[in-house]
Amino acid sequence: MSALRSFFGSILFAIFQAFVTVIFVFTALLFFWADPIKRYPYLLAWPHLNLWGARVFCGIRHRVIGKENIPNAATPHIVLSKHSSTWDVCSLPIVMPRPLCFVAKRELLWIPVFGWGFKLIKPITINRKAGREALQQMRLQGRQRLSEGFWIIIFPEGTRVLPNQKVPYKTGGAHLACDLNVPIIPVAHNAGYFWPRGFLGKRAGEITLSIGAPIDPAGRDAKTVTREVEAWIEAETARLVAGKN
Repeated sequence: MSALRSFFGSILFAIFQAFVTVIFVFTALLFFWADPIKRYPYLLAWPHLNLWGARVFCGIRHRVIGKENIPNAATPHIVLSKHSSTWDVCSLPIVMPRPLCFVAKRELLWIPVFGWGFKLIKPITINRKAGREALQQMRLQGRQRLSEGFWIIIFPEGTRVLPNQKVPYKTGGAHLACDLNVPIIPVAHNAGYFWPRGFLGKRAGEITLSIGAPIDPAGRDAKTVTREVEAWIEAETARLVAGKN
């Protein structure tokens, strides 16, 4: 029964998500002229609808621990998060107290419909093949987004990874934090087990998202900061996956 629910629930959710995305993007484009911060509350409707759909069709719920570690919204921060699911893309903009600006590969903007809507949240888009130039692009755009009132979110693994899979963390997020002297909020979760990559395989359960204490990069190099971030996220993710939360 659980396998059938997962199969049909995943298909129904995929249909729901496609419908919502198309309708939402075309209505959101009506606000292209508005100030990015002021139109952000409307843009949050998309992740809210996706999380609602996941709960209704797939039985996926969630909870947040470590809320006491979320700092004052007025202070700029960079969020470095585990990335094993589309779920984190939907949940983090809702959990964090400030509008989030995603750092992403520029190719995402080329996706029909989705890319048009994604552009409205003013992401920092980089050419991953550009090497050092990509880091400079992120630094310049990052400084501008922070000045505009956004917090920046980066997935240091660089791509979605399977549960129990480990890849070396990229240092770009830590470089940005060190260069701009902005604290890092580390985030871990076990969403990959309930909402895996692809449109099939979703299963009922409760995702736990854990927010760690801010990490101050002042006076430290990017590699050292990255190691600290990676150690906390991976250890916390393993704890959540083991069900010891």
